[in-house]
Amino acid sequence: MSTANNLAQRLARPELLDLQVYQSARRIGGQGDVWINANESPFNNSDLAGVNRYPECQPPALIDAYSDYSGVANNCILAGRGADEAIEILIRTFCTPTKDAIAIFGPTYGMYAISAKTANVAVNALQLTSDFQLPSDYGSQLNKDSANANVKIVFICNPNNPTGSVIPKAELIKVIDSNPQRLVVIDEAYIEFSPEYSVAELVESRANLVVLRTLSKAFALAGARCGFLLANPDIIDMCMRVIAPYPVPLPVSELAVKALSPKGLITMQSQVDEMSQQGLRLAQTLQAYGAAVVKAHGNYVLAQFSDRASVLQKLTQAGVIARSYSDKRLADSIRFSFSNRSQTDYLVSLFSTSNKQK
Repeated sequence: MSTANNLAQRLARPELLDLQVYQSARRIGGQGDVWINANESPFNNSDLAGVNRYPECQPPALIDAYSDYSGVANNCILAGRGADEAIEILIRTFCTPTKDAIAIFGPTYGMYAISAKTANVAVNALQLTSDFQLPSDYGSQLNKDSANANVKIVFICNPNNPTGSVIPKAELIKVIDSNPQRLVVIDEAYIEFSPEYSVAELVESRANLVVLRTLSKAFALAGARCGFLLANPDIIDMCMRVIAPYPVPLPVSELAVKALSPKGLITMQSQVDEMSQQGLRLAQTLQAYGAAVVKAHGNYVLAQFSDRASVLQKLTQAGVIARSYSDKRLADSIRFSFSNRSQTDYLVSLFSTSNKQK
């Protein structure tokens, strides 16, 4: 029986410590000209070279590119199918069904709870304050759960989806340092829109910190599904025991490496700046219309209306699809994603030519 010598091993599901990890053809590796070790087809029917072969589990070029971009060491990066896969991997790696729990601070991204519940892991659903900050007594709340389950992972989305609010970096560090026996996961899916709030530089020095990233938002690759889990090597090692054999398809890896190139980064920053400018215009228009608007730190703005139903009807008639929620705290709110100038012009016109709310 293996001995758990580090935090990641102590927190992991015990059966994983002795798990015989599946050795895919690419993990085993080898050199040669005749590849007959993976039951692949020798025929490439695509213009993309190598697509008839299984990809590397963790493509070196992709890991190197994200390391250069993020400033996080290669051995602290795990790539997968968006940040959503990383959420599931963390729960499967560290939470024992019917015994352990995760904690979330709502309103927030719904997949934390769904991923936990589908794995039969309890959810300790805490609430952000009225201005969407952590409650002052979150420490004691983390230790309370109706199922008396053990909270193994704390998820904090920052910037938070769907509110667009942020928690100060110093406050996040307090949460990380005050929960040394739990994993604290900071979901930075929208961090390119507020980079000063990132805690990614701390992953190597904090044994319990995990940062989630994605190329779906600022990098405009939502359809490619590519994301990253950033953590110290001990956590990465445990997660590699449960990850799928080939989590990053070859075309995805090539798209991602291109997006992370110097030219790609210039394009990304230019588009982030443009979306932020258009988002500010939209937020100002919604405020003038009479909505209460949360200051945006992502690529979206949450607006509260006195008559949400009529606003949704207005949007529907205008061919606009925005996001509304069933969460009781968001019952009067609509989330508007930022867009390009022409679509923002259309939205500004739609709300500017209407009467303000009474």
